[in-house]
Amino acid sequence: MTFSTNRRAVLAGLAASAAAPGFSAANEIPFETWLRQLREEGRQKGLKQATLDEAFRGVAPVARVLELDRAQPEVRLTFEEYLARVVNDLRVRNGRERLAENRDLLARVTERYPVQPRFIMSLWGIETNFGSNTGGFNIFSALATLAYDGRRAAFFREELFAALRIVDRGHAKAADMRGSWAGAMGQSQFMPSSYLAYAVDFDGNGHPDIWTSRPDVFASIANYLVRVGWRGQENWGRQASLPVGFDRALIDHNRVTKPLSEWQALGVRLPNGADLPSANDLPASIVQPMGEGGRAFLVYNNFRSIMRWNRSVNFAISVGILADRIGEA
Repeated sequence: MTFSTNRRAVLAGLAASAAAPGFSAANEIPFETWLRQLREEGRQKGLKQATLDEAFRGVAPVARVLELDRAQPEVRLTFEEYLARVVNDLRVRNGRERLAENRDLLARVTERYPVQPRFIMSLWGIETNFGSNTGGFNIFSALATLAYDGRRAAFFREELFAALRIVDRGHAKAADMRGSWAGAMGQSQFMPSSYLAYAVDFDGNGHPDIWTSRPDVFASIANYLVRVGWRGQENWGRQASLPVGFDRALIDHNRVTKPLSEWQALGVRLPNGADLPSANDLPASIVQPMGEGGRAFLVYNNFRSIMRWNRSVNFAISVGILADRIGEA
């Protein structure tokens, strides 16, 4: 049976069955049994009983979470469709306005974490529309749903324990832990493990607050990028033009990296036919999200840092293009 034909049953609580429609077949025990075992594991890991009680009060599988997990836009949409959705004139205009509004704060943040402000604005804009859409899902229900489901159970189980540690350490109340269907939280949309690793208390109130504190949101975004290898004096990449008959085996950002001078020698040019930049012979790779005939991009080290944030090529290029357009002003 399909998930959609049984949505009402799942919503009504058939999560007690391991074979509940919509879930993978990997789990062979009822959800409530699984949750009891997970609570016991939490106690063995040293989590407070009060934390477990607070976090799991009323937790049950969420049918909508499974629907969204099966239809992620980075996978479902083509590159051009995705780009048109996330990089538009309104978002560019709002990004420029937010950049101007927060110029002093961003200067303080980037003095400590050297990331160009336009990239902080771009990630903030794409992730939560500049903090206006942080998601309304209970993090513990969403993560429990995905951890019980067999598709990526191990990953989401670890994220669930990370979320519990956030509450256990007093950084947030369980009731305030709301975010996306996948468990990403706050204006920066950090997964719980990313919060524990990269969130910053920049405003000095004792807790990293990625939900309501702009200083903490901006500093956490910048800290994340710096920690995964961001280079503050470099760009992310640029659109390029490939010559006729270009060797397509070279279009592989995971395996092929060459200095710009070598790409120039192979006939790669800027879209208007001009030579590639020669002042800084950056190592670069080529990506072509739509395949042969689609737009091609030369991407640098900072593109790879964005890919550490979200492993979607569509997402990473969109972040770069939005940042460039925000920075044009």
